[in-house]
Amino acid sequence: MADAFIYGSSVEGENFTDRETETKRLKANFEHGVNTLLISNRRIGKTSLVRHVKNLVNAKKVSVVYLDIFDCRSEYDFYNKLATAVLRQTASKMDVLLQNIKTFLGRVSPKIIMSPDPSMDFSLSLGITPKEYAPEQILNLAENIAQKQGKRIVVCIDEFQQIGEFPDSLTVQKRLRGAWQLQQNVSYCLFGSKKHLMTNMFQNKSMPFFQFGDAIFLGVIPVKKWVSFICEKFKKHGLSIHEDFAARISDEVEGYSSYVQQLAWLVMLKTESVVTKEIVDAAVNELIAQNAALFMQQTEGLTSYQMNMLRALASGVHDGFLSKEVMDEFRLGTKSNISKVKKILIDRDLVEVRENGLYISDPVFQMWFRKYCL
Repeated sequence: MADAFIYGSSVEGENFTDRETETKRLKANFEHGVNTLLISNRRIGKTSLVRHVKNLVNAKKVSVVYLDIFDCRSEYDFYNKLATAVLRQTASKMDVLLQNIKTFLGRVSPKIIMSPDPSMDFSLSLGITPKEYAPEQILNLAENIAQKQGKRIVVCIDEFQQIGEFPDSLTVQKRLRGAWQLQQNVSYCLFGSKKHLMTNMFQNKSMPFFQFGDAIFLGVIPVKKWVSFICEKFKKHGLSIHEDFAARISDEVEGYSSYVQQLAWLVMLKTESVVTKEIVDAAVNELIAQNAALFMQQTEGLTSYQMNMLRALASGVHDGFLSKEVMDEFRLGTKSNISKVKKILIDRDLVEVRENGLYISDPVFQMWFRKYCL
């Protein structure tokens, strides 16, 4: 049953569901050189969507480069990661890779370590430093390779909000945009897991990446799509689940893709033939338990006022925090303190602003908080 439901990593092939509209739009952007800014909450499926589209484009005309920069802590960390990804993923053979390094990064002495595992091929380390290369030389590497190969390149950068954490971040962002907006053969797909940081980078008029490309706001997959997907998976493995239970799996986690897959998997593991209410109840409790350690870590160090704000949200209060009734019931402190508390919780990605108020961002975190912290 290993292929039943996938979570904790990007999903592809038959494990990918729906997203027809977003797939069509993103594929068109990739093929026509339109920059894309992909914004959504975490666990919605941004990485899976990008990888899905990567497999759909015509590889003879478009090379799609993917890199995750979550572990980058400085500007040149990013340049090394970017250059390594571009060089590796645009070369079909080792001799092409080495020739591109020689042609475009002649002063670098790359370290290439062959892996004894045939599935791992090799690792590449460039060791690019400011002494050897100006930023613009690295930022134009993909454009130079695209011109040489006579094909379009799309560079997809996951966890792009890390750029905002670099020292002198605004200067770095201006440098990136200044180089990238002039390129004719390379486009960029930028996305990340911290929605409020990404929104600020892309939607704030004072930020360098404002209106850099087509902004796609990725919502949750509709319940009816999940129902057919889940029921088909259970049927494929000789098990039976009623549509109502499949819908409940989606509803419990508000349609968040990774959680839907995880909860469906837990339900399947507990099912011998037919899914029952008791099985779904037990799976929901196990889902909360499996994520409890992370949630405890996220709440460590929160002040009593911050915890009280979360209690208010978990109790169904989403606005009117400055009213005396709400302030007194949940002990939120002074009016000036409330705005500070909201900002800290938003910055930590624990809560988010929606059209009709403030909400806890993660549906499973909310279930855990209601169970153990109210």
